[in-house]
Amino acid sequence: MHICFFTHEYPKEGFPHGGIGTFIKTIGKAYVNKGHKVSVVGINNYTNQEEVSISGGVTIHRLKSRKIKGLTWMLNSKAINSRIKKIHNQTPIDIVETPELGLAFLKKLSGIKYIIRLHGGHHFFSEVEKRKINWWKGFQEKKSFKKADAFIAVSNYVMDHTAKYLGYNGKKIQVIKSPIDLEVFYPKPDINVSANTILFAGTICEKKGIRQLILAMKKVLNSFPEMKLEIYGRDWYFEDGRSYIEFLKTKVIPTLKEKAKNIIFKGSVSIHELADKYAASTLCIFPSLMETQGLVVPEAMAMGKLVIFSNCGPGPETITHKETGLLCNPYDIESISENIIWGLNNTEKSKVIKQNTRKYVLDNYNIENLVKENMEFYTTI
Repeated sequence: MHICFFTHEYPKEGFPHGGIGTFIKTIGKAYVNKGHKVSVVGINNYTNQEEVSISGGVTIHRLKSRKIKGLTWMLNSKAINSRIKKIHNQTPIDIVETPELGLAFLKKLSGIKYIIRLHGGHHFFSEVEKRKINWWKGFQEKKSFKKADAFIAVSNYVMDHTAKYLGYNGKKIQVIKSPIDLEVFYPKPDINVSANTILFAGTICEKKGIRQLILAMKKVLNSFPEMKLEIYGRDWYFEDGRSYIEFLKTKVIPTLKEKAKNIIFKGSVSIHELADKYAASTLCIFPSLMETQGLVVPEAMAMGKLVIFSNCGPGPETITHKETGLLCNPYDIESISENIIWGLNNTEKSKVIKQNTRKYVLDNYNIENLVKENMEFYTTI
Protein backbone atom coordinates (compact mmCIF):
# COMPACT_ATOMS: atom_id res chain seq x y z
CA MET A 1 0.00 0.00 0.00
CA HIS A 2 1.16 3.54 -0.76
CA ILE A 3 0.20 6.14 1.87
CA CYS A 4 0.77 9.83 1.23
CA PHE A 5 0.63 12.26 4.15
CA PHE A 6 -0.11 15.90 3.36
CA THR A 7 1.46 18.04 6.10
CA HIS A 8 3.85 20.97 6.50
CA GLU A 9 4.98 19.67 9.90
CA TYR A 10 7.16 16.64 9.13
CA PRO A 11 10.19 17.02 11.44
CA LYS A 12 13.45 18.41 10.11
CA GLU A 13 16.60 18.07 12.19
CA GLY A 14 17.59 21.29 13.90
CA PHE A 15 14.09 22.81 13.82
CA PRO A 16 11.26 22.62 16.40
CA HIS A 17 8.07 20.77 15.48
CA GLY A 18 4.79 19.69 17.03
CA GLY A 19 2.90 16.51 17.78
CA ILE A 20 1.55 15.96 14.26
CA GLY A 21 5.08 15.83 12.90
CA THR A 22 6.14 13.38 15.61
CA PHE A 23 3.14 11.16 14.89
CA ILE A 24 3.73 11.02 11.12
CA LYS A 25 7.44 10.33 11.54
CA THR A 26 6.73 7.49 13.99
CA ILE A 27 3.95 5.80 12.06
CA GLY A 28 5.49 6.47 8.65
CA LYS A 29 8.67 4.62 9.62
CA ALA A 30 6.55 1.76 11.01
CA TYR A 31 4.55 1.51 7.77
CA VAL A 32 7.79 1.32 5.78
CA ASN A 33 9.06 -1.45 8.08
CA LYS A 34 5.93 -3.43 7.21
CA GLY A 35 6.66 -3.15 3.49
CA HIS A 36 4.45 -0.18 2.61
CA LYS A 37 5.50 2.91 0.65
CA VAL A 38 5.16 6.26 2.44
CA SER A 39 5.38 9.74 0.93
CA VAL A 40 5.01 13.11 2.65
CA VAL A 41 4.12 16.29 0.77
CA GLY A 42 4.01 19.80 2.25
CA ILE A 43 5.34 23.33 2.15
CA ASN A 44 8.86 23.76 3.52
CA ASN A 45 8.20 26.03 6.50
CA TYR A 46 11.74 25.40 7.78
CA THR A 47 13.99 26.77 5.02
CA ASN A 48 11.51 27.57 2.22
CA GLN A 49 13.65 25.64 -0.23
CA GLU A 50 12.59 22.87 -2.60
CA GLU A 51 13.77 19.60 -1.04
CA VAL A 52 13.23 15.89 -1.65
CA SER A 53 14.80 13.58 0.90
CA ILE A 54 14.43 10.09 2.34
CA SER A 55 14.41 9.47 6.09
CA GLY A 56 13.69 6.09 7.62
CA GLY A 57 12.46 4.92 4.22
CA VAL A 58 9.91 7.77 4.04
CA THR A 59 10.18 10.04 0.99
CA ILE A 60 9.65 13.68 2.00
CA HIS A 61 8.72 16.31 -0.58
CA ARG A 62 9.15 19.81 0.86
CA LEU A 63 7.97 22.48 -1.56
CA LYS A 64 9.00 26.11 -1.73
CA SER A 65 6.21 28.48 -0.75
CA ARG A 66 4.90 30.82 -3.44
CA LYS A 67 4.41 33.99 -1.41
CA ILE A 68 2.27 36.61 -3.13
CA LYS A 69 -0.14 38.59 -0.98
CA GLY A 70 -3.67 37.27 -1.38
CA LEU A 71 -2.58 34.46 -3.71
CA THR A 72 -0.20 32.41 -1.55
CA TRP A 73 -2.84 29.82 -0.60
CA MET A 74 -3.85 29.32 -4.24
CA LEU A 75 -0.30 29.03 -5.57
CA ASN A 76 0.77 26.66 -2.79
CA SER A 77 -2.33 24.51 -3.31
CA LYS A 78 -1.56 24.30 -7.01
CA ALA A 79 2.02 23.18 -6.30
CA ILE A 80 0.86 20.57 -3.76
CA ASN A 81 -1.79 19.16 -6.11
CA SER A 82 0.75 18.99 -8.92
CA ARG A 83 3.28 17.11 -6.76
CA ILE A 84 0.72 14.60 -5.44
CA LYS A 85 -0.47 13.94 -9.01
CA LYS A 86 3.13 13.43 -10.16
CA ILE A 87 3.81 10.97 -7.32
CA HIS A 88 0.55 9.14 -8.06
CA ASN A 89 1.43 8.78 -11.73
CA GLN A 90 4.82 7.31 -10.83
CA THR A 91 3.68 5.00 -8.01
CA PRO A 92 -0.11 4.90 -7.52
CA ILE A 93 -1.21 6.24 -4.14
CA ASP A 94 -3.85 4.31 -2.19
CA ILE A 95 -4.41 6.70 0.73
CA VAL A 96 -3.94 10.43 1.19
CA GLU A 97 -4.11 11.40 4.85
CA THR A 98 -4.15 14.89 6.33
CA PRO A 99 -5.24 16.82 9.44
CA GLU A 100 -8.55 18.70 9.57
CA LEU A 101 -7.93 21.55 7.12
CA GLY A 102 -5.90 19.59 4.62
CA LEU A 103 -8.42 18.51 2.01
CA ALA A 104 -9.97 21.95 1.44
CA PHE A 105 -8.03 22.69 -1.76
CA LEU A 106 -6.80 19.23 -2.72
CA LYS A 107 -8.13 17.89 -6.01
CA LYS A 108 -9.32 14.34 -5.51
CA LEU A 109 -7.71 11.86 -7.89
CA SER A 110 -9.30 8.65 -9.09
CA GLY A 111 -8.23 5.54 -7.20
CA ILE A 112 -7.20 7.37 -4.01
CA LYS A 113 -9.13 7.35 -0.72
CA TYR A 114 -8.87 10.56 1.31
CA ILE A 115 -8.74 10.42 5.12
CA ILE A 116 -8.78 13.15 7.75
CA ARG A 117 -7.10 12.24 11.03
CA LEU A 118 -8.47 14.39 13.83
CA HIS A 119 -5.50 15.93 15.62
CA GLY A 120 -7.47 18.97 16.82
CA GLY A 121 -8.51 21.60 14.28
CA HIS A 122 -9.61 25.23 14.24
CA HIS A 123 -13.15 24.53 15.46
CA PHE A 124 -11.95 22.04 18.08
CA PHE A 125 -9.70 24.51 19.92
CA SER A 126 -11.94 27.58 19.56
CA GLU A 127 -13.74 26.91 22.84
CA VAL A 128 -10.69 26.68 25.09
CA GLU A 129 -8.98 29.57 23.28
CA LYS A 130 -12.13 31.67 23.85
CA ARG A 131 -12.19 32.95 20.31
CA LYS A 132 -14.63 33.18 17.44
CA ILE A 133 -14.31 30.92 14.43
CA ASN A 134 -12.18 32.61 11.81
CA TRP A 135 -14.41 32.62 8.70
CA TRP A 136 -11.58 31.63 6.34
CA LYS A 137 -10.24 28.77 8.46
CA GLY A 138 -13.78 27.70 9.32
CA PHE A 139 -14.69 27.63 5.62
CA GLN A 140 -11.62 25.52 4.82
CA GLU A 141 -12.33 23.04 7.59
CA LYS A 142 -15.96 22.54 6.54
CA LYS A 143 -14.94 22.17 2.89
CA SER A 144 -12.24 19.68 3.87
CA PHE A 145 -14.65 17.56 5.94
CA LYS A 146 -17.11 17.31 3.06
CA LYS A 147 -14.38 15.89 0.79
CA ALA A 148 -13.14 13.20 3.20
CA ASP A 149 -13.93 9.55 2.48
CA ALA A 150 -13.36 8.59 6.14
CA PHE A 151 -12.05 9.89 9.45
CA ILE A 152 -9.71 8.64 12.16
CA ALA A 153 -9.84 10.20 15.64
CA VAL A 154 -6.92 9.91 18.05
CA SER A 155 -9.29 9.80 21.05
CA ASN A 156 -12.98 9.51 21.82
CA TYR A 157 -12.84 13.04 23.15
CA VAL A 158 -11.61 14.63 19.91
CA MET A 159 -14.22 12.65 17.95
CA ASP A 160 -17.10 13.75 20.17
CA HIS A 161 -15.99 17.35 20.68
CA THR A 162 -15.31 17.96 16.98
CA ALA A 163 -18.82 16.68 16.22
CA LYS A 164 -20.21 19.66 18.17
CA TYR A 165 -19.00 21.92 15.36
CA LEU A 166 -18.52 19.78 12.24
CA GLY A 167 -20.40 16.83 10.75
CA TYR A 168 -18.84 13.61 9.53
CA ASN A 169 -21.40 13.48 6.73
CA GLY A 170 -22.28 9.85 7.37
CA LYS A 171 -18.72 8.76 6.59
CA LYS A 172 -16.91 6.05 8.51
CA ILE A 173 -14.99 7.15 11.61
CA GLN A 174 -12.86 5.11 13.99
CA VAL A 175 -10.84 5.92 17.11
CA ILE A 176 -7.21 4.79 16.78
CA LYS A 177 -4.62 6.05 19.24
CA SER A 178 -1.37 7.57 18.03
CA PRO A 179 1.54 5.20 18.65
CA ILE A 180 4.60 5.82 20.79
CA ASP A 181 8.09 5.01 19.55
CA LEU A 182 9.07 2.48 22.21
CA GLU A 183 12.60 2.32 20.80
CA VAL A 184 13.04 5.91 22.01
CA PHE A 185 10.80 6.03 25.07
CA TYR A 186 11.70 3.25 27.50
CA PRO A 187 13.00 3.10 31.11
CA LYS A 188 16.62 4.24 31.36
CA PRO A 189 18.01 3.02 34.71
CA ASP A 190 21.50 4.21 33.72
CA ILE A 191 20.33 7.85 33.93
CA ASN A 192 20.30 9.27 37.45
CA VAL A 193 16.95 10.66 38.55
CA SER A 194 17.10 14.17 39.95
CA ALA A 195 15.27 14.48 43.26
CA ASN A 196 14.35 18.08 42.46
CA THR A 197 13.07 18.26 38.88
CA ILE A 198 9.50 18.60 37.66
CA LEU A 199 9.28 18.42 33.86
CA PHE A 200 6.80 20.01 31.45
CA ALA A 201 7.06 19.47 27.68
CA GLY A 202 4.91 20.94 24.92
CA THR A 203 4.28 24.14 22.99
CA ILE A 204 4.48 27.03 25.45
CA CYS A 205 0.96 28.45 25.13
CA GLU A 206 -2.15 29.12 27.19
CA LYS A 207 -4.05 25.97 26.22
CA LYS A 208 -1.24 23.78 27.56
CA GLY A 209 -1.93 25.07 31.09
CA ILE A 210 1.61 26.29 31.62
CA ARG A 211 0.52 29.61 33.23
CA GLN A 212 -1.52 27.81 35.88
CA LEU A 213 1.34 25.34 36.44
CA ILE A 214 3.81 28.15 37.09
CA LEU A 215 1.41 29.77 39.57
CA ALA A 216 0.87 26.38 41.26
CA MET A 217 4.64 26.10 41.83
CA LYS A 218 4.43 28.76 44.55
CA LYS A 219 2.74 26.32 46.94
CA VAL A 220 4.93 23.43 45.78
CA LEU A 221 8.07 25.45 46.50
CA ASN A 222 6.84 26.29 50.00
CA SER A 223 7.00 22.55 50.78
CA PHE A 224 9.91 21.65 48.47
CA PRO A 225 12.10 24.77 48.14
CA GLU A 226 14.80 23.00 46.09
CA MET A 227 12.35 21.79 43.43
CA LYS A 228 12.74 23.18 39.91
CA LEU A 229 10.24 23.30 37.05
CA GLU A 230 12.01 22.64 33.74
CA ILE A 231 9.98 23.68 30.69
CA TYR A 232 10.77 22.15 27.29
CA GLY A 233 9.13 23.24 24.06
CA ARG A 234 8.78 25.86 21.38
CA ASP A 235 7.36 29.34 21.90
CA TRP A 236 3.90 30.45 20.78
CA TYR A 237 3.02 33.93 19.54
CA PHE A 238 -0.01 36.17 19.96
CA GLU A 239 -1.65 37.60 16.84
CA ASP A 240 0.26 40.86 17.36
CA GLY A 241 3.57 38.95 17.34
CA ARG A 242 4.24 38.98 21.10
CA SER A 243 6.00 35.95 22.56
CA TYR A 244 4.05 33.87 25.07
CA ILE A 245 7.29 32.99 26.88
CA GLU A 246 8.04 36.69 27.30
CA PHE A 247 4.51 37.19 28.64
CA LEU A 248 5.17 34.49 31.25
CA LYS A 249 8.57 35.93 32.15
CA THR A 250 7.31 39.49 32.58
CA LYS A 251 3.75 39.04 33.90
CA VAL A 252 3.46 35.63 35.57
CA ILE A 253 6.79 34.38 36.90
CA PRO A 254 7.59 37.62 38.82
CA THR A 255 4.57 36.90 41.06
CA LEU A 256 6.62 34.03 42.55
CA LYS A 257 9.14 36.65 43.78
CA GLU A 258 12.29 34.96 45.15
CA LYS A 259 11.01 31.57 43.90
CA ALA A 260 11.05 32.78 40.27
CA LYS A 261 14.58 31.39 39.82
CA ASN A 262 13.15 27.86 40.12
CA ILE A 263 11.25 28.21 36.82
CA ILE A 264 13.61 27.36 33.95
CA PHE A 265 12.91 27.48 30.21
CA LYS A 266 15.02 24.92 28.34
CA GLY A 267 13.81 25.43 24.75
CA SER A 268 13.09 22.74 22.17
CA VAL A 269 15.09 19.51 22.15
CA SER A 270 15.12 16.39 19.96
CA ILE A 271 12.94 13.44 20.96
CA HIS A 272 16.06 11.53 22.01
CA GLU A 273 17.14 14.38 24.29
CA LEU A 274 13.60 14.69 25.60
CA ALA A 275 13.57 11.00 26.50
CA ASP A 276 16.72 11.52 28.56
CA LYS A 277 15.13 14.53 30.27
CA TYR A 278 12.02 12.48 31.13
CA ALA A 279 14.29 9.81 32.59
CA ALA A 280 16.12 12.31 34.80
CA SER A 281 12.98 14.00 36.15
CA THR A 282 11.21 13.35 39.44
CA LEU A 283 7.79 13.59 37.81
CA CYS A 284 6.23 14.92 34.62
CA ILE A 285 3.19 17.16 34.42
CA PHE A 286 0.99 18.20 31.49
CA PRO A 287 -2.00 20.23 32.79
CA SER A 288 -3.52 20.98 29.37
CA LEU A 289 -6.81 22.84 29.20
CA MET A 290 -7.60 20.86 26.07
CA GLU A 291 -5.88 18.07 24.15
CA THR A 292 -6.75 15.59 21.43
CA GLN A 293 -4.56 12.87 22.91
CA GLY A 294 -1.31 14.44 24.06
CA LEU A 295 1.71 12.41 22.91
CA VAL A 296 3.94 13.64 25.73
CA VAL A 297 1.78 11.86 28.31
CA PRO A 298 2.18 8.27 27.01
CA GLU A 299 5.81 9.05 26.11
CA ALA A 300 6.62 9.82 29.74
CA MET A 301 4.46 6.90 30.91
CA ALA A 302 6.40 4.57 28.60
CA MET A 303 9.52 5.51 30.53
CA GLY A 304 7.95 4.47 33.82
CA LYS A 305 7.55 8.04 35.12
CA LEU A 306 4.90 9.40 37.44
CA VAL A 307 2.72 11.55 35.17
CA ILE A 308 0.14 14.19 36.07
CA PHE A 309 -2.39 14.92 33.31
CA SER A 310 -5.65 16.88 33.09
CA ASN A 311 -8.92 15.47 34.37
CA CYS A 312 -10.71 16.98 31.37
CA GLY A 313 -10.54 16.19 27.66
CA PRO A 314 -8.89 12.84 26.93
CA GLY A 315 -7.25 12.70 30.37
CA PRO A 316 -9.60 10.05 31.87
CA GLU A 317 -9.18 7.97 28.67
CA THR A 318 -5.42 7.97 29.21
CA ILE A 319 -4.93 7.80 32.98
CA THR A 320 -6.80 6.14 35.82
CA HIS A 321 -6.23 8.39 38.83
CA LYS A 322 -3.74 6.93 41.33
CA GLU A 323 -3.47 3.72 39.29
CA THR A 324 -1.61 4.70 36.12
CA GLY A 325 -0.92 8.34 37.00
CA LEU A 326 -2.57 11.39 38.54
CA LEU A 327 -5.31 13.66 37.20
CA CYS A 328 -5.59 17.34 38.13
CA ASN A 329 -8.08 20.08 37.34
CA PRO A 330 -5.99 22.30 35.02
CA TYR A 331 -8.15 25.34 35.76
CA ASP A 332 -7.56 25.01 39.52
CA ILE A 333 -4.10 26.05 40.76
CA GLU A 334 -4.77 24.32 44.08
CA SER A 335 -5.56 21.01 42.33
CA ILE A 336 -2.33 21.21 40.31
CA SER A 337 -0.16 21.94 43.35
CA GLU A 338 -1.87 19.31 45.52
CA ASN A 339 -1.29 16.58 42.93
CA ILE A 340 2.38 17.52 42.58
CA ILE A 341 2.83 17.52 46.37
CA TRP A 342 1.00 14.18 46.67
CA GLY A 343 3.35 12.66 44.07
CA LEU A 344 6.43 13.98 45.86
CA ASN A 345 5.27 12.92 49.33
CA ASN A 346 3.92 9.46 48.52
CA THR A 347 7.02 7.80 47.14
CA GLU A 348 5.94 4.20 47.84
CA LYS A 349 2.50 4.64 46.25
CA SER A 350 4.14 6.47 43.36
CA LYS A 351 6.43 3.47 42.77
CA VAL A 352 3.39 1.22 42.28
CA ILE A 353 1.83 3.71 39.87
CA LYS A 354 5.07 3.96 37.87
CA GLN A 355 5.19 0.17 37.53
CA ASN A 356 1.68 0.28 36.04
CA THR A 357 2.38 3.06 33.54
CA ARG A 358 4.84 1.16 31.34
CA LYS A 359 2.52 -1.84 31.09
CA TYR A 360 -0.42 0.40 30.20
CA VAL A 361 1.49 2.00 27.32
CA LEU A 362 2.73 -1.36 26.02
CA ASP A 363 -0.87 -2.60 25.96
CA ASN A 364 -2.45 0.52 24.45
CA TYR A 365 0.16 2.42 22.39
CA ASN A 366 2.17 -0.45 20.92
CA ILE A 367 3.10 0.53 17.39
CA GLU A 368 2.76 -3.02 16.02
CA ASN A 369 -0.88 -3.21 17.09
CA LEU A 370 -1.72 0.32 15.99
CA VAL A 371 -0.15 -0.13 12.53
CA LYS A 372 -2.36 -3.20 12.11
CA GLU A 373 -5.45 -1.23 13.21
CA ASN A 374 -4.69 1.57 10.74
CA MET A 375 -4.08 -0.80 7.84
CA GLU A 376 -7.28 -2.72 8.54
CA PHE A 377 -9.20 0.56 8.59
CA TYR A 378 -7.62 1.72 5.31
CA THR A 379 -8.75 -1.47 3.56
CA THR A 380 -12.39 -1.02 4.66
CA ILE A 381 -12.90 2.39 3.06
